[in-house]
Amino acid sequence: MTTLNVRIEEKTKKAAKKALEGVGLDLSSGVKLFLNQVVTEQGLPFMPTKNPAALRAKWDREVADAIKNGKKYTSTKELFKDLGIFSTAHSGN
Repeated sequence: MTTLNVRIEEKTKKAAKKALEGVGLDLSSGVKLFLNQVVTEQGLPFMPTKNPAALRAKWDREVADAIKNGKKYTSTKELFKDLGIFSTAHSGN
C-alpha cells in the first residue's frame, strides 16, 4: 500500500466528499475506486465534458441501440452464465 498526495481546490474537495458520502463512500475510497477503474478501462472511465446535454444525448443513443440490438436474457441465471459469474445463491445449489 502507498500514500498519494493530491493538490486540489478546497471547494472541489468538499463537493466531492459530499457527493461520495451520498453514495456511501469516503474520499479515499472514491479515489481508490477511480484509480482502479482507470486501470481496468486503460484510460478515463468516463467522457469529460462541460456539456451535459451532449453527454446525455450520447447515453440516450447508446441505450436506444442496446434496446434495439442488444442481447436479452430471460433469467438472471442466464445473464450470470453469459458473464461468467457463478453464484451458489443463483445456481440453485
